Amino acid sequence: MSTFQLTYATMFDPPEELHTRYEAALAEARATLGAEYGMTINGEEVYAKHTFKSHNPANTEEILGLFQTGTAEDAENAVAAAKAAFPTWSRTPWQERVQLLNKAADIIDERIFDIAAATSLEVSKNRMEALGDVAEAPALIRWACDEMERNQGFVTKMGEDPLVGYHARNYSVLRPYGVWLVISPFNFPAALTGGPVGAALVAGNTVVMKPATDTPWTVRLLAECFVDAGLPEGAVNYVTGSGSVLGQALVDSPDLDGLTFTGSYDVGMGIFRSFAQGKYIRPTILELGGKNPAIVSRHADVECAALGIVRSAFGLQGQKCSACSRVYIEEPLYDQTVDRIVELTSELRVGDPTDRSTYMGPVVNSWAYRDFLTFSDELREAGTILTGGEVLTEGDFINGYFCSPTIAADVPLEHRLWKHEMFLPITLVHKVESLEEAMALANDVDYGLTSGFYGDEEEASWFFDNTQAGVNYANRPQGATTGAWPGFQPFGGWKGSGSSGKNAGGYYYLQLYMHEQIQTLIE
Repeated sequence: MSTFQLTYATMFDPPEELHTRYEAALAEARATLGAEYGMTINGEEVYAKHTFKSHNPANTEEILGLFQTGTAEDAENAVAAAKAAFPTWSRTPWQERVQLLNKAADIIDERIFDIAAATSLEVSKNRMEALGDVAEAPALIRWACDEMERNQGFVTKMGEDPLVGYHARNYSVLRPYGVWLVISPFNFPAALTGGPVGAALVAGNTVVMKPATDTPWTVRLLAECFVDAGLPEGAVNYVTGSGSVLGQALVDSPDLDGLTFTGSYDVGMGIFRSFAQGKYIRPTILELGGKNPAIVSRHADVECAALGIVRSAFGLQGQKCSACSRVYIEEPLYDQTVDRIVELTSELRVGDPTDRSTYMGPVVNSWAYRDFLTFSDELREAGTILTGGEVLTEGDFINGYFCSPTIAADVPLEHRLWKHEMFLPITLVHKVESLEEAMALANDVDYGLTSGFYGDEEEASWFFDNTQAGVNYANRPQGATTGAWPGFQPFGGWKGSGSSGKNAGGYYYLQLYMHEQIQTLIE
C-alpha cells in the first residue's frame, strides 16, 4: 500500500491489502446498520420531528440508517450558524485555515475504508469505485490548500500610481464571500462534497452542506472529519432532507452568499434561476451532467478503444456525469469494434457491489430503475439491442434495482436518446463515414463535459482542437470519457455541463470562492 497511489486510472490492479482492509471496514459498517444520525448545526447534533430511511439499493429490505427530515427552520438555523461563524473564520490567517483543512484531509485518509464501505452500501459502488470516490475528496482538499499556499493567500502587490509628491501602495486581495452552500449528488457523495467544501473553507467561507437524499451517510461521515479536524463551531454544518423543502429553503435564504451544485441540468438550472431572484448577483457554481461521446478512428487500436469505452460506459452503472453514452465509429473498424465492445460488456459481472468480483451493482433507486425499463423499450422499438436491455429479478437480484449493461445500435440519429442524459448503463453506437461526421455529431448536444478519442497521434491532435468539452482523453484504455483526478485532469464542463468555465482540481477553481478587493493607500 505504501507505494500504491489510488486514482480512477490506477484502481484496476490494487494490492491485496486494500481488499483486506475494505472487507474489515465493511463488517464494521454492517454492524451499525439502522442507526440514527442527526444533523450538525453550529457544532451540535440536531434532530428533526421526522426521519427518513436510507435503503441499500442492492437489497431494499436492508435499512442503512435513519436520517433527519430537515425543515425550512433547520435551513434557517444552519445558515444563521454559518453566518455567525464567518467573521472569525474569514479573519483566521490563511496559513491556519490551510493547516486545519490539511488535517481534515488526513482524517479522511485515515477513515477511507470506513467511509468507502458506507459508500458501497448506499450508492452501490463497487469497492474500487467507492475507495476512489473517498480518496478523491482529500486530494481535492489538498489541491485547494496547495493553491492557497502557492498564491500566498492571493495577496498581490500592484503597480504604484505615478503621483508627484505622493507614494501610492496598491494591493489586489481575494477575500471570501460569506456563507456558502454545497449541494452534492448521489453518485460521488465524498468527492463532490469534500472538494467544494474544502475549497470554500480554505478560501475563508463558512459552509452548509446538503447531500442527496439517497446518500446522506457518506456525507455525514465526511462532515465528522471536518469537525474532528478542529474547525470552529458553525464553520461547517450538515443538514439532510428533501430538495423541495430543505434544499429550496437554503437556496432562498437571503443570507446565503454563494452556492455549488452538482446534479442534473434541469434541477441545476432551476436552482440557478431561483438563486438569481436575490437582491444582487451571487456566485453560482454548477456542474450539470453530460452526454459524453467517444470517437473511434479507422486507425484505432480496437482493444484499447473497446476497453476504454466499456469501462466508461458501465462504471457505477453508467451513473456518472462523465459516462460514455455515445460512440461514433468509422466504418472500416465498426463491426470489429462493436463486436469487441459487446463481448467485453457481456463479461461484466453484475451483483452485490461489495463483492470483490462485482463490476456493476444496482442503479440507485426505483426512479432510475423505471427509467431503465422505459429507455430500453424505446431503444428496442427504434433500433437493435445488441446486449442487455433487461432488468435482473431472479435469485440474489430479487430485492435490488439491478439492470443489465446495455448496448444499442441502429437507432436513428433523430431519436431523443442520442441527446438525452440517461444516467444509466446504456450506450448507443453508430457507424460514421469520416471523423468530421463523427465530430459534428459529437458536438451537436447541449452538453460539453467529457469526450474520448481513439486513433493515431495526428488525429488525436485534430480531436483536441475540435471537440467541445471540458475534459478530453485520447487513446486511454483506463476510460474513454471517465477517470479525471485532481492535479492531473481538472474536472469541469462547457455549455450546459458547467457554469464557471473553471475545472475543479485545477489552477483556476479556488478563486471562484473569493471576490477581488483592491486596496489603495496613499502614504
